[in-house]
Amino acid sequence: MLTGIVAVAIGLGVMVLVHEWGHFVVARFFGVRVEVFSIGFGPRLFGTRRGPTDYRISALPLGGYVRMAGDNPAEERRGDPDEFLSKPRWQRVLIALAGPTTNFLMAVVLTAALFVHGGEQPSYADKPVVIAGVVKGSAAEKAGIQAGDRIVGFAGVNNPTWDRVALELALSAPGHSEPVKIDRNGQLLTTSVQSEPQPFNVLGYPAEPVVVGAVAPSLPAQHAGLMEGDSIATANGQHLEAPSQFSGLVQQNGGKRMTLEIVRSGQPMTLELTPMWGDPGDGMPRWEIGITFRFVTSPKRYSPPAAMVKATQFHIVLANKLVYLVGQLFTGKVSLKQVQGPLGIVQESSRAAKRGFGDLVSLMALVSLNLGILNLLPIPILDGGHILMLSIEGLLRHDLSLKIKERFVTVGMVFLLLVFLIVMYNDVLRLFPGH
Repeated sequence: MLTGIVAVAIGLGVMVLVHEWGHFVVARFFGVRVEVFSIGFGPRLFGTRRGPTDYRISALPLGGYVRMAGDNPAEERRGDPDEFLSKPRWQRVLIALAGPTTNFLMAVVLTAALFVHGGEQPSYADKPVVIAGVVKGSAAEKAGIQAGDRIVGFAGVNNPTWDRVALELALSAPGHSEPVKIDRNGQLLTTSVQSEPQPFNVLGYPAEPVVVGAVAPSLPAQHAGLMEGDSIATANGQHLEAPSQFSGLVQQNGGKRMTLEIVRSGQPMTLELTPMWGDPGDGMPRWEIGITFRFVTSPKRYSPPAAMVKATQFHIVLANKLVYLVGQLFTGKVSLKQVQGPLGIVQESSRAAKRGFGDLVSLMALVSLNLGILNLLPIPILDGGHILMLSIEGLLRHDLSLKIKERFVTVGMVFLLLVFLIVMYNDVLRLFPGH
């Protein structure tokens, strides 16, 4: 939990600071007098003044804020040309847009940096979705998907790759019905599947060698002599196409003895073992033999220009999905119970920090994009609310009264407070078993 809190303080703090820096740069570009640029909130600890701006470090190191001259209609104004409210509405709209836009650009830059750094990825990830088999009882089987099918359309995406399918499912609400187009021996078929995060359950699994990654002590695989690096060719005489297929065969076999044909250092061997009933550690008892799989991977690295293009495309897709999910929330088709709040962010940050720096950077990019999208919602006190109010004033060709603006802001604050309380309540419930 402490790791998560530190990760959130750094990650969210930096993203909020980047957001405010965007407002600051565009405000200065249009000649708005910025009175305070603060790293952190609360009492001023120290800083320096350059021109009209007090650059300060404040006591609470979570993000920061920008205070522009004349940006509060409730305060007395002198009407100076360098005050925020003295600028044309289109300039004020661009200043409001600058924060979310900077968050989007930050997310793209962070993701592009990961693409440039590169890393290992499953060899099938960027290949077309050709089904080697389906998990018994899965959404794919219920939808009629079969071995040999090629998925030529998924969730509106034509000719998707496995990693694109994984992205679409990660952003789809669980249980949501996603359209699927199938090429089966030249015949085009359409169906739909129920969404869940695991692509292999939704569409089936790709062809992949069944290679042993690790062998647990004192379980059937070790007793039978199975070793790390062994390639399992057949199980009970059935040729294996993928690890998921073998896992399914173990469950179907139950507690009966199994015969495995394996290849070790190029030499074929035959082993026999009997699965045992137990809990592998995830709270879901099942038949197990005590191995993990080693998936075939290949290094993937992009040049900086290609990484920027790929990262931009990735976050445009992500932003579209986030906007869609927010719309589903407001229409009641997605429950607020599925939204993670501060405690959820702390938990996810802790897990990401433990997995490594790359995962933490990925989470920071996601937080930055979320921050940008949510700030564009047309809710008072958010940037989107300011843009909405400026648009209304532009259509009316005069400013709204201070009383209307105050009510506008009050409604927005109450709404956001209620949402925050509901999300926090659901966060706390998730800490208890059964939730």
